[in-house]
Amino acid sequence: MLQEQSQVEIGRAFSGAAAAADDPSAIFYNPAAMTELPHMQISTGATALFIQSRQRDLGTTRTGPGATPTQAVGGGNGGNPFAPVVPLPTSFASKQLSDRVWLGAGLSAPFGLKLRYDPDFFGRYDSTYSNLLTLNGQLSLAYKVDDRISIGGGIDVQYAYGKLTSAMPALTPGGVDGVNSMKADDVSLGWNFGVLIHLGKGAKLGIGYRSHINHELKGDYHWQLGSTVKDFGVRAPLKLPDMLTASLSAPVDSKTTLMFSGRYYGWSSFDALRLHFSTGSTGTRDFNYRDSWSLSAGIDRVLSQRLTIRAGAMYDRTPTNPRYLSTRVPDGNRTWASTGLSYALNKHLTLNASYAHVFIARQDLLRADGFYTPPDTMNVTTAARSSGNVDMLATSVTARF
Repeated sequence: MLQEQSQVEIGRAFSGAAAAADDPSAIFYNPAAMTELPHMQISTGATALFIQSRQRDLGTTRTGPGATPTQAVGGGNGGNPFAPVVPLPTSFASKQLSDRVWLGAGLSAPFGLKLRYDPDFFGRYDSTYSNLLTLNGQLSLAYKVDDRISIGGGIDVQYAYGKLTSAMPALTPGGVDGVNSMKADDVSLGWNFGVLIHLGKGAKLGIGYRSHINHELKGDYHWQLGSTVKDFGVRAPLKLPDMLTASLSAPVDSKTTLMFSGRYYGWSSFDALRLHFSTGSTGTRDFNYRDSWSLSAGIDRVLSQRLTIRAGAMYDRTPTNPRYLSTRVPDGNRTWASTGLSYALNKHLTLNASYAHVFIARQDLLRADGFYTPPDTMNVTTAARSSGNVDMLATSVTARF
């Protein structure tokens, strides 16, 4: 899940996500928030992710024909599988239609992953290349019930593309590895809903919900071992998680506002990757993700009519299951520290900029997979230690008309 859908919220670690309601990007977290945005507003920006990821071999082995006793797989650490810079653009807009009705739209990429390991990676039988891309179009309406309560909701149209590649162990030591890969895509629908409540004395409570989206990826599968090549169609169900955000924005004085958010992610919907081949056979790879959550706190401080600064921190629990970890998703519990600012260039344009550092906890992986079934004639146990961190720079321009 790519949380970085608001360049403003990155600066306060998403602590104001559903309640701050000070930028059109709030539509992603709570569509009711746009009732705080008068007239027409547009926010367009991008976040640059600088990801460092390292894999250490803790004794990856293979067992099978010609491999008795069990032998070490060997190979390099795969290098940093992420690109030097990973860009993430977003764009959101809101339009006040009347005293009570607002229309909002957004373009975002809420889920994504792209990594490529070196060819001699010791974990190559687990993964060599992974690419998940989503593009999400959101259209929402908001209604101001009265001066205290606003509600909002709408639909999401989401495109998903996936490509996964891994090596297959040769049946004899020293032989040439095989390769298997799949690529598939789909377009599906989801929905969003939110409420914004004024509690008095400037405090606001916001609750936003984004639904599960059920994709049915369809595409092609390629399998090659030695001179044997197989190509056929594949279908892969993919249920991306729902997300619930609850935020509180509470002013301390006329210039300082404290913000707090708690978020729930329904990642238990992703229990396995199930491949249904056009030949009638199936393949399953277990992941058994767990539902996860995050807690964040932040502060905004107005320094002048033009300049607002902010900061925040967040603890974000990984959904990955220790028993089913994979080098495809080198993840761990994350701790965020962030800061940012907004500077009004004039009465119509505001420049937003943020920086965040994400500390990712070290994770140990011990994964057993069988090949050439049935029955298993080759087994690989991938043992690794994953570590890393992320730096991000984000900037956007908010236009108000």
